[in-house]
Amino acid sequence: MKIAMFTDAYWPRVNGVTVSVDTFSLALIKAGHKVMIVCAQYPVPSMAEPIASVRGVRRDPAWEKIKIIRVPSYKVFFSKEDRLAKFYSKRWVERELDSFEPDVVHVNTEFSIGHIGFSYARKRGLPAVYTFHTIWEDYVANYFPIIPEYLLRFAARHYLKNLIKRSDLVIVPTAQIEDKVKNYHIKKEIRQLPTGIDPDMFRHSAKEIEKFKHLMEEKYPAIRGKRILLFAGRVTKEKNISFIIQLFPELLEKHPDLVLMIAGSGPWQDNYMEEALDNGVGDNCVFTGYLEREELSLVYAFSRIFVMPSLTETQGLVTIEAMLSGIPVVAIGVMGTLQVMEGDRGGFMVQNDKDEFRDRVLQLLENDDLYRIKSEDARLHAQHWTIDEITERLVDIYKVSANYISR
Repeated sequence: MKIAMFTDAYWPRVNGVTVSVDTFSLALIKAGHKVMIVCAQYPVPSMAEPIASVRGVRRDPAWEKIKIIRVPSYKVFFSKEDRLAKFYSKRWVERELDSFEPDVVHVNTEFSIGHIGFSYARKRGLPAVYTFHTIWEDYVANYFPIIPEYLLRFAARHYLKNLIKRSDLVIVPTAQIEDKVKNYHIKKEIRQLPTGIDPDMFRHSAKEIEKFKHLMEEKYPAIRGKRILLFAGRVTKEKNISFIIQLFPELLEKHPDLVLMIAGSGPWQDNYMEEALDNGVGDNCVFTGYLEREELSLVYAFSRIFVMPSLTETQGLVTIEAMLSGIPVVAIGVMGTLQVMEGDRGGFMVQNDKDEFRDRVLQLLENDDLYRIKSEDARLHAQHWTIDEITERLVDIYKVSANYISR
């Protein structure tokens, strides 16, 4: 089968959509299928390809087999990290697609690349599968704060409804997003499918872990000899990292050997660094900036507890990654986290309450037997999200989508 993936976000842009598209594309290639990714061109040519991993090799040889079409793009005024493809490139993209001869179009974006994908599917009579990654009505106020939120929500909802109508089958990563799509009252086939994780990425030898830990300690001396509370993800306002920073002084008071590591990049990093200083924990918070997934997998391996305060996680990918690494998780139980943890599997799922969150972290820090049980449970439970099994389900969805062509 030949699959054309459409996404505005792809490397070097780092977010959940990029990871989802990349993970599924590699898995499809390994399963014997062919993949073309149509994505926006980013301004740094040297980052157009995945960066060499800490092992000194490319992330995955299968990446060489993916055909990537990068469409010239514009800056967007509301997000310095994102790009919008130039729509006048549509005919050139269509010629490239015609030479590839896809069997199915898979749209992973709501923006200009997505419109090109839907248009091409309609012209060629191909099934159009759309993955609803992001509930934009919950996010859009962060980009346009001067506009009343109710107007932004209304506009985003209307826009998303129109996109769904253009698809033949909708994929949702979580039950919560499925409920949202159903509330739009559009008669489309909906299939729930999370992004799978490659477990091999999280298997490291003790020597490899120790070597990388030593490198990190040289770069960030504050972590030497300390137990690490790890947050991984985009460093944005909606990730709610303030929640952890504000309760961290109480944890430090009981356990001075703790460090809070924020692994990731994003536009809110300076705000959180300032907040850490204001709360008297600036010397105990480490901001790593962007890490490759291979590097992050090694950071998981020597961290003590994974903390996830976000209220907007659509899939909970980093939570699954932490669990695959055997790190117990303490997370606020909403959206993707709710589905991933299924209660207290692999750690503790708590309310949006600082006292409860703090107490659960303290339990894991102070009870070695409990920590061992939760660590083993995390590793076992995370196996439900391995990529091979989920990719088989994705291929079945592609086959079924042909029965829903609405044109």
